Amino acid sequence: MLNKEQDIFNVLFEAVSEGVVVVDEKQKIVSVNSSVEKMFGYNPGELLNKKLNVLIPTNYHAGHGAHFNSFMNQKEKRQMGNGRDLYGAKKNGEIFPLEAGLNPFEIYGQTFVMALVIDISVRKQQEQEIYKLNEELEKKVEERTKELRKTVNELKVVNIELDEENQKRTEAENKIKDALKKEKELNELKTKFLSLVSHEFKTPLSGILTSTMLLGKYKLTEQQAKRDKHLETITSKIHYLNNILNDFLSIEKLETGKINYKFHTFKVSKVVDEVIYNANMLLKGGQRIKYPEDIGELSLMQDEKIIELALSNLVNNAIKYSPENTEIDIKVKQNKKFTIFKIIDNGIGIPKKDQKNIFNRYFRAENALLTQGTGIGLNIIKNHIESLGGEISFESTENVGSIFKMKIINSAK
Repeated sequence: MLNKEQDIFNVLFEAVSEGVVVVDEKQKIVSVNSSVEKMFGYNPGELLNKKLNVLIPTNYHAGHGAHFNSFMNQKEKRQMGNGRDLYGAKKNGEIFPLEAGLNPFEIYGQTFVMALVIDISVRKQQEQEIYKLNEELEKKVEERTKELRKTVNELKVVNIELDEENQKRTEAENKIKDALKKEKELNELKTKFLSLVSHEFKTPLSGILTSTMLLGKYKLTEQQAKRDKHLETITSKIHYLNNILNDFLSIEKLETGKINYKFHTFKVSKVVDEVIYNANMLLKGGQRIKYPEDIGELSLMQDEKIIELALSNLVNNAIKYSPENTEIDIKVKQNKKFTIFKIIDNGIGIPKKDQKNIFNRYFRAENALLTQGTGIGLNIIKNHIESLGGEISFESTENVGSIFKMKIINSAK
């Protein structure tokens, strides 16, 4: 190349900060700037006329020729190293990373390639440091994540323990609330009970007292009918009070668990006869009890007194809540396992809205409030019947009548 052309290249090359290398078609270095010489560790002018391979690491020599020829055929500007790392070889053999942009051009009909070279050692070092820092950061994040996961698991355990503790507290609070509610209900029941006892005892006792006083006035023989009427009143009131006392005693025994059932075999007709005999004293004018059919051969192995108590309560209720001139029908059926008693009346019936509470203690239906009664009889017999493995149910229509059904196990053993 002419000296003046060389001078032109030198002026241009020194004007840029990047390293500049110009090679001809045979890869011979025809010009470099001082930046390249410093970058690769060569003295001024030492690289001229040398093969480009002196700037390329030995292990890249084999493939470099083919890449260069391919570039010369296409003669397009491009950035070398896209998708892969490039390295340069210094005079002392040290290898360093670089970037290079290739630019083909022609002067006086001859083709040259100018390579702009940048030493990216610092950048690579920074990238390595960043990569290392990222690795350390990822490692720390992983460790912190493990610690956090461990903490979360510990918190879960603590939360579970807290939930269990809160649940226990809630259960304890609910128990206290239930206890307070039951205590309140018990106090209400006690008040209601005392009021009930006062009323239910006072009324028949007043009747007994009145009849007793009147008896003293009827001294003549022809006044015997009046005496008998008052004696009947006294007997009826005493019988009523006796039933109330028996009911109260039954409640006390049921609640304290002091009931000892006594089982033996007895005829069903014996119980029915006893119940009807006692009920006849309570019949209103024109009322009658229809005796059950075909019970002569039926028997039970149960607590006779409890069965009599239950049947008596149902029959007495049918009489009490039925008007005059009506019939109370007793039906009895027995199969291999059960004996079923049905007491059918044509009385006032039970209002629909009251039927769900009819077996609750002290509850009385709205249409029965003006009739004497304690509201504990049905509750007592229900507890007894269920304790003996049986069940009691009913069907009722207000102002039409009721059907109460007791289902008793034939043998309690």
